[in-house]
Amino acid sequence: MKHDRPIYFDHAATSWPKPPEVLDGMRRFLEEIGANPGRSGHSMSLDAARMVFETREAVAELFGLDDSAQVVFTANATHAFNIALQGMLQQGSHVITTAMEHNSVIRPLRELESRGVIELDIIPCTNTGTVCLDTLDARFRPNTGLVAVQHGSNVTGCVQPIEKIGALCSRRRIPFLVDAAQTAGCLPIDMKAGHIDLLAFTGHKALLGPTGIGGLCIAGSRLPEPLYFGGTGSASEQEKHPLFMPDRLEAGTPNTVGIAGLQAALEHLRRISLAATVEKEQALRSRLVDGLHAIDGVRVYSGELPVVSFTIDGLTPDDIGYVLDRDYGIMSRVGLHCSPLAHRTLGTAPAGTVRFSMGYSNTMDQVDRAVQAVAEIAERSP
Repeated sequence: MKHDRPIYFDHAATSWPKPPEVLDGMRRFLEEIGANPGRSGHSMSLDAARMVFETREAVAELFGLDDSAQVVFTANATHAFNIALQGMLQQGSHVITTAMEHNSVIRPLRELESRGVIELDIIPCTNTGTVCLDTLDARFRPNTGLVAVQHGSNVTGCVQPIEKIGALCSRRRIPFLVDAAQTAGCLPIDMKAGHIDLLAFTGHKALLGPTGIGGLCIAGSRLPEPLYFGGTGSASEQEKHPLFMPDRLEAGTPNTVGIAGLQAALEHLRRISLAATVEKEQALRSRLVDGLHAIDGVRVYSGELPVVSFTIDGLTPDDIGYVLDRDYGIMSRVGLHCSPLAHRTLGTAPAGTVRFSMGYSNTMDQVDRAVQAVAEIAERSP
């Protein structure tokens, strides 16, 4: 029977519950501003534009980006990847990525490969999911046009050495794209220190914002070609799309209520501090990993992030997840987590794993209850 207070361990999919400040920020925007930024000259439109600008500034500060005009708002990280990949890669480009990537990177790359636009090189990773720098270094070619790497795995939580990877790319003047979907708001990220040229993030995971808002941060002067075109509220006398940032890569009415929610989320994170978030989530992860390792028949896959996968001998991940939800009120994610290459690397394909992913709102008591639940399920396994 389900516990009276369910446990939400699916933060890597989307964080929940959102801080009350996020709901308040979105409601306040809709009730008090609500206008379209940059499309009109009245005070409400100007207030909306000011809010969008302030949120760009907050994002730039979070990632160590000097110019907030280089922050492009998107619907999500997948949208950001498509802008970066389709806008940066030219005919005959060689692209390097890893065997731990999410489908949001792999699928657009495979599409470009199938069209004959790029040559794709997927480098293997260790059985813990990390990139071998020597292997990466050996794969560069004269026509290498981009390196794309997931900062933190959504399957195991392993973190790639992006500063070292970025340094390898920087020495060759090859653009470096980082997938920060799992690490933005969970780990400190400095684009300058990491030699990161393009960084894709989403607002609804560890940043604690709403769904439907993300972004692409671009360092340096090399810009992607626009993915789509249309109204920007700027240079309206011209029939061609403007080329200055951020309008170059944004068109149409933005998700202003989502941006307002993201602004409130960033203010909330600043108030509790990223350091405090990291400290608490690391403690939760350590306790969970230690508890799961102590259970006979349980195999654990973990790294540095509060994202932990496991299997139980004799049971399928689907069955485990169903029992966790039905009998214990524990919300997990099962299967391949949109990362089939990662599961092939770990040896957990085709069934995948059960994933517990935690956030700042979780508690040690919830971790202990989850460990006890897994122990009881493992004890009943065939």
